[in-house]
Formats: sequence, structure tokens, C-alpha cells
Amino acid sequence: MDIEQLYNEYSKIVYKYLICLTHNKEIAEDLTQETFCKAIKHINRFQGKCKISVWLCEIAKNLWLNELKKMKRISTLDMEKEDIDVLYNIEEDFLEKQKIEWLYRKIKKLDASTREIFYLKLFSNLTFKQLGKIKGKGEVWARVNYYRGKQKLKEVDENE
Repeated sequence: MDIEQLYNEYSKIVYKYLICLTHNKEIAEDLTQETFCKAIKHINRFQGKCKISVWLCEIAKNLWLNELKKMKRISTLDMEKEDIDVLYNIEEDFLEKQKIEWLYRKIKKLDASTREIFYLKLFSNLTFKQLGKIKGKGEVWARVNYYRGKQKLKEVDENE
């Protein structure tokens, strides 16, 4: 992957993540730059076991924790459990939002009927029985079409 393409594609994600962690635009900007410098330097360590955005956010988080140590605001030994939980909750929330955004983009590529089934099931949290009733079909029909939709999503993901 081209360095410029890597930066253009993922810099906003890393920056937003760092804003959530630091609550400071200047620090987030500096750490975003540092994250990409480190990532480029160690790109050979990226094994592809996760999304590159997750890998970059992990680098950013580690840089932020190192920065906190340097600033003597906290040390890893003095860090209270609540502080650690807050940091991980922010990270988990960010990653969860990324997953939802990714899923939404993939669902938009499905046909209208399958898309409707996914929206009703995932975002309205309806049961298959309720789904079938809404569509004037049965529970089994809803289950089968949802399953087929998941298969189509896998195909869409593999083709990209």
C-alpha cells in the first residue's frame, strides 16, 4: 500500500480516535503524525490479522499512553482501575462504531428486499417471527432470507 494512500485513507480515523482519548486537538494532531511515522517505520510488523485501522489505532493508543507517562500525569503503576476502564471503553466504543459503519456500507450494496430484512432485524431488533409477520410471510421465510443475506454480505466482502 502506498504511504500517501495509507495516510489519506486512515488519518481521519486515527485523529478522531485520538481526540476521544486526549480531548486536545494539538496533541491529537501530533500523535496522529507520530502514529503514521511509526506505522511506516514498522509496516513489516503488520500481519493482516486485523484491519489496518485497528492496528493504527493500537499504535496511537500506545503513543498516547507513553505521552501520558512522559507528562507525568499518570504512570502505569498509579493508574487506577477506573482510568484503565475509561480508556478501554473509549477504544471499544470507537471500534464498535467503526464496525457498524462498515456493516452499514456493506448492507447498502444488497438488493432492496434483503436490505430491508437486515435493517429490521439489526437496527430495530425484531424477531424473525415479527419480521415474517411484517413482510406477510412466516418465521422460516425470514430466517432463510436473513441467512441468505448474510451469505451475500460475505460475498460482497470477499469481492472487495
